[in-house]
This record gives sequence, structure tokens and C-alpha cells, in this order.
Amino acid sequence: MTIVDWDREAVKRGLADGTVLLIDVREPDEFAQGHIPGSVSHPLSGFDLDRLQALIAEDGRRPVLSCAAGVRSARALAYAQSRGVPLTEHYAGGFKDWLGAGEPIE
Repeated sequence: MTIVDWDREAVKRGLADGTVLLIDVREPDEFAQGHIPGSVSHPLSGFDLDRLQALIAEDGRRPVLSCAAGVRSARALAYAQSRGVPLTEHYAGGFKDWLGAGEPIE
């Protein structure tokens, strides 16, 4: 399994320059309580690889998974890779790191 950890600064740059599609795999209630601006919700509990691949293909930006602290996003990467989907990147610190650093949330 291949996992590439992104840090907050890399995520911020990618969101700012429009090259990153940040995919939040937390549950809908967590996403609704606050999320990183520009991220999209794709909960791990209903992780649909076909829908995810369609989203990524349609969007065209580099997909980076995110969750609360990097555990669920790593699990999602492992699942995707086990099914032949070449996703490798996630925000290792996740929402907790973002919020803890005082970054804006929606």
C-alpha cells in the first residue's frame, strides 16, 4: 500500500491554486458541523468507488482525501488501492490539524 501524507501548508496551496480536490471522508454530521472550505463530502460509511472515480474524473483536480485526523482517510486509501483505484494522497493531520491551527472553516 502506498500512502503519501500531505501537511496543512500543501493542502492550503493546492486549494488556493485550484489544483486539489479535497475529499472529506468524515460522516455527514461531522462535515455539516464544520469542514475545510472547498472540500467535498464523500463519507467512508458509504464509500462508493464508482461515484468517487466519476467525481475525480469530472473535476480534473488532484484528489487528496481528508478526515478528522488521518486515520479514516488512510483506511479509504487502502480500500481504494485494494480495488485497483490508484489513490495515494491524504491530509495526514486532517480537520483537527486545520482547526487547531486556526484556519477558517465552513
